[in-house]
Amino acid sequence: MALDTSAEKPAPVRVVSQLIGQWVHRLGPIWVEGQVTQLSRRPGTQTAFLTLRDPAAEVSLQVTCPTRVLDAIDAPIGDGARIVVHAKPSWYFTRGTLSLAAAEIRPVGLGELLARLERLRRILAAEGLFGVERKRALPFLPRVIGLICGRDSKAEHDVVENARRRWPGVRFQVEAAAVQGPSAAGQVMEALRVLDNNAEVDVVIIARGGGSVEDLLPFSDEALLRAVAAARTPVVSAVGHEGDNPLLDLVADVRASTPTDAAKRVVPDVSEELLRVRQSRQRLRACVRQLIDREQAGLDATRSRPALADAAHSIRIRAEELDRLRERTRRTVRHLLDRAADEVTHTRARVRALSPAATLERGYAVVQHADSADSAVVRDPHDVAAGETLRILVAGGEFPATASDPATAE
Repeated sequence: MALDTSAEKPAPVRVVSQLIGQWVHRLGPIWVEGQVTQLSRRPGTQTAFLTLRDPAAEVSLQVTCPTRVLDAIDAPIGDGARIVVHAKPSWYFTRGTLSLAAAEIRPVGLGELLARLERLRRILAAEGLFGVERKRALPFLPRVIGLICGRDSKAEHDVVENARRRWPGVRFQVEAAAVQGPSAAGQVMEALRVLDNNAEVDVVIIARGGGSVEDLLPFSDEALLRAVAAARTPVVSAVGHEGDNPLLDLVADVRASTPTDAAKRVVPDVSEELLRVRQSRQRLRACVRQLIDREQAGLDATRSRPALADAAHSIRIRAEELDRLRERTRRTVRHLLDRAADEVTHTRARVRALSPAATLERGYAVVQHADSADSAVVRDPHDVAAGETLRILVAGGEFPATASDPATAE
């Protein structure tokens, strides 16, 4: 509504600000498109702030939104991203500024494209197509390298020339295909099928130079990504430059930053391999020489031992031991014989001292019955009859005697 004002009756600033706020409030929620600048999101807070500017005019609005609104976007937005905001305009009459309270944010243009790629990335990651466990190792020296690239492209030149510079004898099977546009994904898939069915092709390189996100979009095509994951031959992704990240990089067995890097990863450097061979041969020679030296030292130590240096040395030692044992045996036998001789002498002396002959030599005599069959010894005078013939044994011999009357003898 128009204010009734004049130079004599002006409207206060606060009144004008309040009326503007009432008009803005009646607008309700609206959709606003613009470019993001000065995105501010502080940790621990629930509200984010950003500035939305019009690229065609120097006009900008302050936008506030809950952090959950930003988290709901598939692809994170940053400065320069184009977005569409569903927001309710708010007028701060005390400051005289207009702001938008956003309830929903959608990326448009490139942002929307990145959001779709992010959704596809999450789906394929959940299926395990990016898993490290399914990545296949590249062969050390492939027989044939399959190369998918644009016809007569710079990427083909970089891969082939760098590979042949590293290993002159390398062979390629090049399959030309469109690398951008609506037909690119299908042509790359057909080229991959041809190379994957060739038994001599040990590795496949998909190469293309750098470009915009839209130019590299075929290399994030879902059908192509699933075909690469199902291929039997290891696949190297060499699409774009270091900063480009199509989804093919995640599905491929090896990601190369550039086509030149792909050639270095697939083909070994012949000069480096020859250097490794020389170094390995030197290490083998050193190990063999060390082994021979160690065994020669052991052999010399063995030969220097007395048993081998003087073969008769051990025999002389054993002969000396035998002489010592023989002499010890002789001494032992002589000692035993001397002891036995002494014992015999002592025994003979005891026997001689106890024998009847020794008693007879001392003057004693043995009287025997001469007529008795066993020559019994006379022990009692009453055993002798008068007139009986007796045998008298003395030290010098024996002689007969006749017994007189025992009673008379008494």
